[in-house]
Amino acid sequence: MPAERGYWLKSALQIKGSVIRAIHRRVIGCGIFAVFISVLHYYKLPVSQPILGSLIPSIVLGLLLVFRTNTAYERFWEGRKCWGSMVNNVRNLARQIWVSVNEAEYEDRKSKIATLYLLVAFAVATKIHLRGEQVNAELEELMPETRYAKLTMIDNPPLEVAFWIGDYLQHQYDRNCINSYQLSAMQELVNQLVDNLGACERILRTPMPLAYAIHLKQLLLLYCLSLPFQMVASLGWWTGFVSALISFTLFGIEAIGLEIENPFGYDANDLPLDTICKTIKRNIDDLIKLKPKVHAN
Repeated sequence: MPAERGYWLKSALQIKGSVIRAIHRRVIGCGIFAVFISVLHYYKLPVSQPILGSLIPSIVLGLLLVFRTNTAYERFWEGRKCWGSMVNNVRNLARQIWVSVNEAEYEDRKSKIATLYLLVAFAVATKIHLRGEQVNAELEELMPETRYAKLTMIDNPPLEVAFWIGDYLQHQYDRNCINSYQLSAMQELVNQLVDNLGACERILRTPMPLAYAIHLKQLLLLYCLSLPFQMVASLGWWTGFVSALISFTLFGIEAIGLEIENPFGYDANDLPLDTICKTIKRNIDDLIKLKPKVHAN
């Protein structure tokens, strides 16, 4: 129990992974503005305007913030489900290739291993594609040099990798190393991998509507700037601190939604895509160590 309480306190005071760095300037600005209003009130200027409390109803702003956060989290969670599905599809397809594809010739084992690593390459290429990066050495070690060179000239590298996997399966069917039922099942898994890619692209390329994002920011700014006028008569010199605290709460909720709506980057709150890809590679490495009872034709 003491360890849990210590962890809770450590998390509450943690800066890394929080949105404090993203919003601290806005919070400080609102606090300084509220202090300025307190000074004006101290010199008897008519700045106390409690009527401004009805300018933007709190329930309206709250509902907008909740909708914003829920929408962003739905995008985050859908991205996580897509990558979870990708991991499962890679595992299932790798298992079926390793066990079901008959090794009619000596070189067939090498071809199977190369195709299994193409499954890892598909996940890595998807990660790189979603981050808008160029093909790099992380992919180079997973395929022959000729294929890597070709990927550097492709607009959608994971789609090309999926084509190579499907082409391998069709070739094995033509060689009678798998039957039509096995081919159909494996190609369906390849199709599901492409579906996972498309779902992630949909999340990436469908941002929050601009008008909605702008309107929410405008309402937040108006609400936070109107707070000192509402509270200065009752709080006096505490107006700056309380205004900054309320601004921290509201701006923080909005910033959290902004940070998680694109979950494929490098931020602390994004999906751990590097770890997922390493897990997939480790699974393939473990699978290759197993020896299925495949009989040559």
